[in-house]
Amino acid sequence: MNAHSARTPIIHSLLDTDLYKFTMLQVVLHQFPQAYGVYEFRCRNNDETVYPLAEIQEELEWELDQLCQIQFTEDELAYLRGLRFIKSDFVDYLELFQLKRRFIRVSTDEQRRLNIRVEGPILQAMFFEIFTLAIVNELYFRRLETPEVLAEGERRLQAKAELLRRYAAENHSDESPFLISDFGTRRRYRLSWQEHVIRTLYDAAPDIFRGTSNVYLAKKLNITPIGTMAHEFMQAFQALDVRLRDFQKAALEAWVHEYRGDLGIALTDVVGMDAFLRDFDLYFAKLFDGLRHDSGDPYVWGDKAYAHYRKLKIDSRTKMLTFSDGLNIERAWDLYQYFKNRFKTSFGIGTNLTNDMGIVPLNIVLKLVACNGQSVAKISDTPGKTMSDNSTFLAYLRQVFSVSE
Repeated sequence: MNAHSARTPIIHSLLDTDLYKFTMLQVVLHQFPQAYGVYEFRCRNNDETVYPLAEIQEELEWELDQLCQIQFTEDELAYLRGLRFIKSDFVDYLELFQLKRRFIRVSTDEQRRLNIRVEGPILQAMFFEIFTLAIVNELYFRRLETPEVLAEGERRLQAKAELLRRYAAENHSDESPFLISDFGTRRRYRLSWQEHVIRTLYDAAPDIFRGTSNVYLAKKLNITPIGTMAHEFMQAFQALDVRLRDFQKAALEAWVHEYRGDLGIALTDVVGMDAFLRDFDLYFAKLFDGLRHDSGDPYVWGDKAYAHYRKLKIDSRTKMLTFSDGLNIERAWDLYQYFKNRFKTSFGIGTNLTNDMGIVPLNIVLKLVACNGQSVAKISDTPGKTMSDNSTFLAYLRQVFSVSE
């Protein structure tokens, strides 16, 4: 009997991913469906793992085999059709959609590190990321689970629920609301735990805890799915038919063309906030509802956003700042207090919600490193989050956008 035959696959629905995968994929389908991408896996804290990730390779290969057999159900497609920004022809495409196993390869190196490479049409390659990271996480933590780990996770979760209840009592109705969403699918402990976290926090403070990036759980729990764009969307334009200097403006223009005022939160740190603001002129500042922070000092970043809107004579109180970098609830509350009189704010919290179990979480990513045969890169405002496999291109990108080392 096959050792895997009695096991239930970790991923059992193609909705079990982040909303921005669908919103980005729709733009790709409509505007550059021929684009070809390469994604590479990285564990940023290999030295902190309890055991080498190479040990889960065989299980990961099996899970990917199962993933590539899943298709969307009629019920899932009907849910997607009900989202106002999803177009009917895109859902027709998804009805035929199935991930192809040949586009993702797993290997290990002599240090027993895990290597994952996705290479293929971006319409396919883009969709592997969240599933793959969630699988790696669950396989890794499955071996470390004990009753004590679950008890500690529950203790920490109940403390968060109590904190939200306290903040809800302190939040006055005449202030802009304190809003939190779950952004933790990619680094969750497991799906059932993510669902438990969302239910617990939503029950504790429904006026604060507003949604999740996970489309499957948003549908199941009847809460709002949250998300717009990720770095890969902006990065792809570094290799499309525009001047490199113009890639951010081209990406934002493509987004506006697709969504025409919907999903209006722009991601700012593909080449750093300063370079972003040089491109985010009055036209874009009026068209987009706000900005998302994902690296660097969030207070400095928000102050720069405020100064930019003031310079453009736009009332910053009409704009939203969404924070999503390494947050916990306390940090989010502090940021809210600092910015609430100048901006609307919202907070996407990931690992600290879905994998706060008392064990060091994995810091894993699966990032776009090439598009159409050309290198692409992210120059993060946090040095350790910069990612490229081509130092020459990275140096050129820095030069073009006047970004120092």
